[in-house]
Amino acid sequence: MFSAVFTQAARRELIEAQDWYEAEGTGLGRRFRAAIDALTERMRENPRQFPVVLRNIRRALLRQFPYSLFFVIEDDRTLLVIACFHASRDPQRWQERV
Repeated sequence: MFSAVFTQAARRELIEAQDWYEAEGTGLGRRFRAAIDALTERMRENPRQFPVVLRNIRRALLRQFPYSLFFVIEDDRTLLVIACFHASRDPQRWQERV
């Protein structure tokens, strides 16, 4: 099984989104984080199930929230998550990190 490592930018985006959802409704931030954790587990189990969207970057969509995790397969054991991104944001913002 792969390990998942979040870049500092991706971790910051995840925390900001979680805090925003929690401010919108008690427990909603926890539900968002649980959905991220479940998606990360799916990524770790079989990262190649997610489509390549740019060069070697793959996108994993959350089902319950309008967010995606963008990641690369670093080696035989590591996934590097480069963005936790809202679907309505300009994709050039995460693409600049590549």
